[in-house]
Amino acid sequence: MFAKLPLTALRGFESAARLGSFKAAARELNVSPAAISHQVKSLEAFLGVRLFERSSQNVRLSADGERLHPQMHRALLDIQHGLQTLSPPCAAQSLVVSTTPAFASLWLIPRLGDFHRRYPDIDVRLHTSNDVVDLQRDASVDMAIRALFKPDPQLFEQPLLDECFGVYCRPGWQPPVDGMPIDLIDVPWLSDANVAVDWPAWCAAAGTLGWLDNARLRRYDEEQHALQAAIVGHGLVLASNVLVAEAVAQGQLLGYRPEVHLPGARYTVVCVPGRERQPLVRRFSEWLLGQDIVLESAH
Repeated sequence: MFAKLPLTALRGFESAARLGSFKAAARELNVSPAAISHQVKSLEAFLGVRLFERSSQNVRLSADGERLHPQMHRALLDIQHGLQTLSPPCAAQSLVVSTTPAFASLWLIPRLGDFHRRYPDIDVRLHTSNDVVDLQRDASVDMAIRALFKPDPQLFEQPLLDECFGVYCRPGWQPPVDGMPIDLIDVPWLSDANVAVDWPAWCAAAGTLGWLDNARLRRYDEEQHALQAAIVGHGLVLASNVLVAEAVAQGQLLGYRPEVHLPGARYTVVCVPGRERQPLVRRFSEWLLGQDIVLESAH
């Protein structure tokens, strides 16, 4: 039934298509670039179509290659999963999750103990970076949690949390009398090009533009540092309701003027199509979506 399937060539094609390079595929599969090129040519001859457009500088997928690659990727993932079910448990129980350092430290890690208690045999490894990992090319990352403004048609997505931005303060904080300085903690928040998430935008919505004339801005590059500054009383912080949720739940911060808020992104669980069927990915996704979320919403 499968005697004529060119399995080696299919694996070489999938690697080259995912990594966008014959040379990178050769490194991944521990063969020469010439071997990858030969495998791809033999697959093209077998199918009777051109899978890559070649130039003197690079290669890129043809229209037929674009159609074939996701099917091959899903098929090889299923084969890998089938083999893992027969491997020793320690070899099949590692899950790599990519997200931002802020989301990891402020939302995910405080809740991760519950997952470990439920599934002690699953080793969750966090890959934290503000750079977006290309899940199509980096097969070492199983899934990611991202703040998205627009869907990514190349990925399987599950909505997790809707984000908005509001102002938070330390319990007991009182607004200054007119004309007195006010301490505002400033941090660059990621936003859609059409959405401003900053103090001028919030003050305009709140009718407090006069604050900006007397503001002392305390600037931080990292979200978690800005929230920590607010917790210890360095001023008001304009923050994501998702990232501030743990501090609010513990009574460290309170919402100020919660009826005033700015729109944000949607935190979404994403993976390469097909990986959502893998047991570890499915289990972690179901746990994420089943969390009892306590958000100090601006609504």
